[in-house]
Amino acid sequence: MDFQLVKEIFIDNWPMYFRGAGMTILISVISTILGFVIGLLIGVVRTMPEPDTGGKKTLLKVVNTIFSAYIEYFRGTPMIVQAMVIYYGSALLFDIHMNRFAAAILIVSINTGAYMAEIVRGGIASIDAGQFEAAKAIGMSHIQAMFNIILPQVIRNILPATANEFVINIKDTSVLNVIGVTELFFQTKSITGNNFKFFESYFIASVIYLLLTFTITRILRHLEKRLDGPQNYDLVGNQMQL
Repeated sequence: MDFQLVKEIFIDNWPMYFRGAGMTILISVISTILGFVIGLLIGVVRTMPEPDTGGKKTLLKVVNTIFSAYIEYFRGTPMIVQAMVIYYGSALLFDIHMNRFAAAILIVSINTGAYMAEIVRGGIASIDAGQFEAAKAIGMSHIQAMFNIILPQVIRNILPATANEFVINIKDTSVLNVIGVTELFFQTKSITGNNFKFFESYFIASVIYLLLTFTITRILRHLEKRLDGPQNYDLVGNQMQL
C-alpha cells in the first residue's frame, strides 16, 4: 500500500472526513440516549406484574403484544431495510417528507430501543425478587420500587451492554448513506467518486471508525470503574484503633 498516497488523500479531503465523523458521532450519541430511554420505558412496562382487574389486565396484554411485535421487527430486520422502509415509506404512504437528519435519529433510536428493551428486561429479571417483596412490605408501589430501588441497580448492571450498543451505532450509521445522510461512509463514497482511489480512501475511513470506537470504549470503561467506586474502603481511624 502506498502510504504517501493515503497521506495525500487525507490532506486533500480531511474536512469531508471530519464532517462525516462529526455527523456519525452526533447521530450515535443522540440515538443511543433516546434508544436507552425507549428501552427503559418498554422494559419497565414488560416487567409489570399482571393486574387483578379485567380491564387493566387486558390493556397490559395488548400493550405487551404491541411492544413484542415492535421488538421482534426491529431486532429481526437489518437497519438498512428499516431506513428504506421508514424514510421512503413515510413519504409514499403518509406524504411525510422527513428531514434526513431527523429520519436518521428516528431510525437508529427505535432500532436501539428494541435491543435496549430486552437488555433492560433482562436486567430487571436478574434482580432478586426479595427486593420487590421488601419494597412492597414497607408500602411502596411497584412503580416506586422500580424507580427508587430496582432501576438504579439495573442501569449500573446494563452499562456495559449500553456501551456496546453505542459502539454498534457508530458503525451502523454507515447504512444511513442509502437515504442520503452525510455521515462518514457517505463522505468517503463522495471522495472516491472524485479520486477513484477506493482502497486508500476507505482505509482512511476504517482508521477513523476504529479511533472513534476505541476512544468511546475507553471513556465508557472509565465511567464504569468510577461507578464501581473504590475497590478498598479504609476504616475510620478510631475504628482501626479498636
